[in-house]
Amino acid sequence: MKLKIALVKGDGIGPEVVSAAALVLDRTAGIYGHEVVYEEVLAGGAAIDEAGEPLPEASVDACRRCGAVLLGAVGGPKWDTLPPALRPERAILGLRKELGLYANLRPVKLNPETASGSPLRADIAQKGIDLIFMRELTGGVYFGERGRTTTPVEAAFDTERYSAPEVERIGRRAFEAARGRRKKVTSVDKANVLETSRLWREVMHRLCDEYPDIEYADMLVDNASMQLIIDPGQFDVIVTSNLFGDILSDEAAALTGSIGLIPSASLGDGSFGLYEPIHGSAPDIAGRGIANPTAAVLSAAMMLRYSFSLPREAECIEKAVLAAQVGAAGHMTGGGNGTNEITERILDNIR
Repeated sequence: MKLKIALVKGDGIGPEVVSAAALVLDRTAGIYGHEVVYEEVLAGGAAIDEAGEPLPEASVDACRRCGAVLLGAVGGPKWDTLPPALRPERAILGLRKELGLYANLRPVKLNPETASGSPLRADIAQKGIDLIFMRELTGGVYFGERGRTTTPVEAAFDTERYSAPEVERIGRRAFEAARGRRKKVTSVDKANVLETSRLWREVMHRLCDEYPDIEYADMLVDNASMQLIIDPGQFDVIVTSNLFGDILSDEAAALTGSIGLIPSASLGDGSFGLYEPIHGSAPDIAGRGIANPTAAVLSAAMMLRYSFSLPREAECIEKAVLAAQVGAAGHMTGGGNGTNEITERILDNIR
């Protein structure tokens, strides 16, 4: 099978972690008899420097020609003074919108074997964590009307807006995902304050009636942020809005011991998807060989599973990552475990 993949290496540590993931993909593809063809695509700060804009139309077209996109990270202080429309982060928002990727899957897993790296209390960490965020990705406050005014005083506004169809499609993805897991959905909102959250909850309740086999619960976002700390094992699938999902999934990622361990998939209605670690470009450590490539490698595994329907190959990579974590002195970078060392450990465990 030929796997055509768009590589958006991006900025900061992006090129380092994407290159590591490509090595793992190549090794896995070779074992299972697949051919991987890469097309490098400019986006983010690198695209601003070369083309004068964060997301050239040619980059979007190149992504459309491929079966999936693997992205490193974009942004950095070099471009912080640019107008909002020209910031590197607009490349990510633009790709999601242009490619119709409305569902962001962020799995958070803490195995008993790696629980010692978690900041959670030992008895909680040893129970393990196995949950997935289903975050709505193309609506909400990130895409609502925004602006500034100067009279009568200087002010700014960002508008949160959701339509019932937008809520329904992400909710349906959450319920379907739960059917393949532990059959539990928790919808997180702020329905006691926000009108968008009241609509969100109403739509989720209507959907719930279509899935009588799924245990369902509503939870306010402030309570959810607390419950992730004191009892993360209660969660299976968490479905929530763009803003809440962005914040809560980062919080949950920290419970594993490092944000550098968490992958993500951004999906639409077909098999095409964009895959990326949830961490940022970390310009302060770029080029030093100490970036943790694990999240990028696991993002590549998600790509094999969701975009190319290759679950065996995905599981091969996931098992190799776990074996590398258990076999290392520590499952994060540091103590001699640099980017190359972690990548080599993973490659050694590809079977």
